Parts: sequence; structure tokens; C-alpha cells
Amino acid sequence: MQLRFSEEIIIHILEQSIIYTCACPAQVCKAINEQRALYNYQQKCLNLTGTDKAVHHLIASTVEKTHAQLEECLERVLLLEEWDMETFQMPEKMKKQLLCDIEKSCSS
Repeated sequence: MQLRFSEEIIIHILEQSIIYTCACPAQVCKAINEQRALYNYQQKCLNLTGTDKAVHHLIASTVEKTHAQLEECLERVLLLEEWDMETFQMPEKMKKQLLCDIEKSCSS
């Protein structure tokens, strides 16, 4: 399966998203991680004897397609939100706005 984003990058985006309660990139990252786990599970099943290889192959090949779509979605979300695509850092203006929104809701 082709990976556009490494596991380290996915974790980095998730960590920032959680710290600043920015749910959208985090939700996409979680879905990508779940798909990777499903794909790896199917690959292990393909290597077992006595399993229905056609079923596992179908699931794995479907995950490959949807995984690529989710990675493209993540890239587009990050670009729309103006994340730094080299360091995968959330933009400072977004951090400040999210923190400001949190402080307003906490002080109410």
C-alpha cells in the first residue's frame, strides 16, 4: 500500500489537533490509522492457510483505494487550513484562534 503520510507525520498531526482541539484533521488521521490497521490485518490473513484468500484480497484492495482517497483528503484539509506541508505544523494564527475560542467557552 502506498503511503503519502508516514506514521510519524500522522501522529504529529494528531497530537497538534488534540492539543488545540481541532477535530477535523484528527478525525481524518484516525480514519487513516484504522484503515492501515485493517489493511495489515488482511495481509496477515492472506498468509494463513485455510482462509478465504479472495475475501481478504477484496478487503485489502478496497482499503488501498479508500486509504489513498483519505490521504488526499488530509492533504487538501491541511492545505485549506494552511498547515506547513514540510513540518506539518498547524499555522500559528489557527492555534491562537482555537485557544481564544477555548478561553471564551471556559470563562462563560
